[in-house]
Amino acid sequence: MKKVLLVSYYWPPSAGIAVLRTLKLAKYLRENGWEPIVYTAENPDYPGIDHSNDKDIPEGITVIKQPIFEPYKYYRKLMGKQDDANVVNALVANDDKESLLHKLSVWVRSNFFIPDARAFWIVRSVNYLTKYLKDNPVDAMWAIGPPHTNNVIACELKKRLGIPWLADFQDPWTQVDYFEKLILTSWANRKHHRLEQEVFEYADHITIVSHQWKKDLQAIGAREVSVIPWGFDHEDYQELNSTLDQKLTLLHTGLIGEDRNPATLLQAVRELLDENDTFKQYFRLKLIGEVDLSVRKVIDELGLQDWVEVQGNIPRQEVLQKCANAQVLLLLLNQAKNASGRIPGKLFEYLGVSRPILCLGDTTGDTANIIREAGAGVTLTYDNKQDIKQMLLKYLEDFLKEGKVPHETNQLESLSNRYLTKQVAGILDQISGDK
Repeated sequence: MKKVLLVSYYWPPSAGIAVLRTLKLAKYLRENGWEPIVYTAENPDYPGIDHSNDKDIPEGITVIKQPIFEPYKYYRKLMGKQDDANVVNALVANDDKESLLHKLSVWVRSNFFIPDARAFWIVRSVNYLTKYLKDNPVDAMWAIGPPHTNNVIACELKKRLGIPWLADFQDPWTQVDYFEKLILTSWANRKHHRLEQEVFEYADHITIVSHQWKKDLQAIGAREVSVIPWGFDHEDYQELNSTLDQKLTLLHTGLIGEDRNPATLLQAVRELLDENDTFKQYFRLKLIGEVDLSVRKVIDELGLQDWVEVQGNIPRQEVLQKCANAQVLLLLLNQAKNASGRIPGKLFEYLGVSRPILCLGDTTGDTANIIREAGAGVTLTYDNKQDIKQMLLKYLEDFLKEGKVPHETNQLESLSNRYLTKQVAGILDQISGDK
């Protein structure tokens, strides 16, 4: 069986969705003639710990690790946060956005940690893996960004050893929305773009999660680009309890940053609560995960505390169970220039539980297209209060009539992790010379 080195900072027991792309790939590669060897961090600073994904780690898989210097513990001390506080998403969800200390921290991160906060892992990793791969050769490499440090490591290995390499992007690099939030000097900005162009030059193939982002990458010089979306794993949903909530629950899971603030939706909810006693009796909005201070302020200002439940991070299997029980699932897309290409990983989690989706964002983008094709729900613009109110009232009408919001998603097999891993294996076959 051929061997492929998977370079990924995220690996179980990391919480959050970022770990899934590597984990599900590793889970199904053996079915396609490839033995995965995982390279990851020995002492990572993950956004949380979640052992519910451990079941997907292939039996007997080789996982090699090297220590990493993590700056986040110093950021916690500087900001006066607890040692276990999640600050990995500080650029997109933070309580201290306006503080001078936070701005200083962003400036330091932007200009001294390039391409990202894991940058000091690069030299150690390249030196270690150069020796390891000479003694334990592989047929190909696969690396995932972000963190883009992973692909910088693979790029340096490609230069030294010439191993065929597939560079994967679950988010773009300089084109991602939060890149604009970095406080960059001209020198740092040039370095980001230079490293990105080196990845384009040396990678034998590139994969990215959406068709629009593929076009965006090609526009700045990427070649041999294929689309491999996030996907969902049928096995994750086989043992879920499908008993629906007895309230009209609208559930959002995952991070809500300030660029996903559903202020108009919250205003629509407030108006319906004032206008409709039945809506007031049955409606509940549940938010699981990190919620930006700007969103919590709107909830408080509108007096929605009795109808909006904000819960922190919980293990993924519990999240999936709550999704399966929810009447409607809320999907919030980034309000950014490249939003048409953003397909959140949680979309596929939602598709897997087959509950109706209310998506707010670009109605013509890749996410909206998938929702339409799967018959999974509707996409409305953030500021379309009238249509949002009408949709919520339609959910209420269906709920009162049938005791549930009826729905059955057309699960597209082409979006399953098993199918998508087969596509990745085909690319690995091609770049390694086995066509």
